[in-house]
Amino acid sequence: MSGSGRMSGSVRAVGRALNLPFAAAARGIRRITHAHGAGESGLGKLIELHGVNGAGDVMITVALASTVFFSVPTDEARGRVALYLAITMAPFTVLAPVIGPLLDRLPHGRRAAMAGAMLARALLALVLSGAVATGSIELYPAALGVLVSSKAYGVVRSAVVPRLLPPGFSLVKANSRVTLGGLLATGVAAPVGAGLQALGPRYPLYGAFLIFVAGTFLSFSLPRKVDSAKGEDVALLAADEQHLHGPHRRPVKRPGLRTVGIAVTHALGANAALRWLSGFLTFFLAFLLREHPLTGQSAAVSLGMVAVSAGVGNALGTAVGAWLRSKAPELIIVTVVAVVLGAVLVAAVFFGALLVACLAAVAGFSQALAKLSLDALIQRDVPELVRTSAFARSETLLQVCWVFGGAVGIVMPLNGSLGLSVAAAVVALGWLTTVRGLLSSVRHGSGAKPRVA
Repeated sequence: MSGSGRMSGSVRAVGRALNLPFAAAARGIRRITHAHGAGESGLGKLIELHGVNGAGDVMITVALASTVFFSVPTDEARGRVALYLAITMAPFTVLAPVIGPLLDRLPHGRRAAMAGAMLARALLALVLSGAVATGSIELYPAALGVLVSSKAYGVVRSAVVPRLLPPGFSLVKANSRVTLGGLLATGVAAPVGAGLQALGPRYPLYGAFLIFVAGTFLSFSLPRKVDSAKGEDVALLAADEQHLHGPHRRPVKRPGLRTVGIAVTHALGANAALRWLSGFLTFFLAFLLREHPLTGQSAAVSLGMVAVSAGVGNALGTAVGAWLRSKAPELIIVTVVAVVLGAVLVAAVFFGALLVACLAAVAGFSQALAKLSLDALIQRDVPELVRTSAFARSETLLQVCWVFGGAVGIVMPLNGSLGLSVAAAVVALGWLTTVRGLLSSVRHGSGAKPRVA
């Protein structure tokens, strides 16, 4: 009896010793995510949920990239990726504008909507695990379902953040904290996904299934106040006049993105150019570096180096955005787009391995900082009545621009200087058409203020 007791005690001691590092890591993560009042407001739980979201998405990305991209010769891979983009992204561009208005009608079920988006991706990961092994056509509709579910999660998350602001937090700072949490989780999950991929193409998808199941339950741990829609309305892309019946009722104009002043609309245009560049570089450099790797490196290592550079730049831009908060967002956008334009031009003229990596880092940094500045302008110039809906509309437009950039990147000849020259022309067009409006809004304060009837 005493022997079995000692054995049981030893097992418990070993269990505690093995659990200690994980418990300590969990406590450390909780301290970071719940700092500065984020724990009390509920923002910390959203940061953790977004980290789960990023980790699950990167697992699926690793599995699909290995299946669609690396498993066949370059010419065939271009055809596969073009087919993937056409079958999944093209319908997505049609569905994405519908997601925001649809979710606007479910303001009291945001936690359930986020949980549903997580659960849908968990089930679709299982479908994909079978499709990648057999090469069946199920891969494409399942991938489309993942994209739509991911977009739905993102739209709801944008609506949730304003409800969870700690005292003294700006919306930009809160968004940057959430985004940075997702980036860090992605950075941790990516090598894990690569390790699982070495075991077989199904295993990263099994990992995604488990992660998204956890996210499903974690969604319901958010505070109940995120389901509140008090004081909110729907933002339209243009002013919408509603005719109200009755002898003494006048038509009412509800504010839309075009009625919030020149700063928001021009900032959205500049961000659209940067998001187009992101989609273009993602696909163009993927094929270019596969065919012509960086000096002395394999294709996989070359792509990894560029991806890491972009990720580091994105994380740094997010961190700088949190530090700057909402200081002169128009000037920040004008500056970062000009910097990106210069970086693309230099890389086009003096195309080389180092410049490609630097361009990826600059593009990631600028995109993150410009997006946070756009968030600041929406927070400043869009009435609270329609602010969360405005975030959803802007996200949809930026996603569509990324798709178009990716499509151009696929069809471009694999010539580095030529491809980056085309990219420079698009970014220059986006900068020139928005810089005057952004600088004008700085000179006139915050631009035309909207009026809510």
